[in-house]
Amino acid sequence: MTDTWHRDPTMRRRLFPGLPSRRRICRAIALTAFACGLQAQAADPAPAAPSAGPRVVMETSQGRIVIELAPDRAPRTVANFQQYVNEGFYDGTVFHRVIGNFMIQGGGFTADLVQKPTRAPVPIESRNGLRNVRGAVSMARTSDPNSATAQFFVNVVDNPNLDYPSFDGYGYTVFGQVVEGMEVVDKIRAVPTGRRNGNDNVPLSSVTIKTARQAK
Repeated sequence: MTDTWHRDPTMRRRLFPGLPSRRRICRAIALTAFACGLQAQAADPAPAAPSAGPRVVMETSQGRIVIELAPDRAPRTVANFQQYVNEGFYDGTVFHRVIGNFMIQGGGFTADLVQKPTRAPVPIESRNGLRNVRGAVSMARTSDPNSATAQFFVNVVDNPNLDYPSFDGYGYTVFGQVVEGMEVVDKIRAVPTGRRNGNDNVPLSSVTIKTARQAK
């Protein structure tokens, strides 16, 4: 017998009537792969979106600022801040240090620039992966890395030099982010400042935190 049947698809079908054609086999493989892909997609649900953190609403003399906190990254710092908020500590305090190309700092002085007494400081939590980018809210402190109490600052520009390890080996703890009211922050950064009570960069007209409350 010659090998004509190898070249003649009609003859092959007559000799092997149950054998599907190559086209049919390829089509079946493609459909099977597609069906398996659909099953895999159905079996693997999409990852859940990260949940938003608790928020604090600050009503200031320049407008409203909303801060979203990050208790998963800075649990002690957030708990400390929330306690001050719940106690009404920030009500009536001012942004006492404003540097337009750097940050605005508040939460520690009254309108007549008297410093308020605070609780014990909280340990630094600067190695949490959060960055001092524009809008990030961080704890103010002295040269002692574990000296943060109530004062905080809002970065008005990116300040990577404040990120861990920074210039002192510690950096500054970021614990939240402004999610509403950056236009208010920008209004505050633009207020005229000068020297008052022996301190530089103090707003010449008080910028007051009227109230600070946890959002419901």
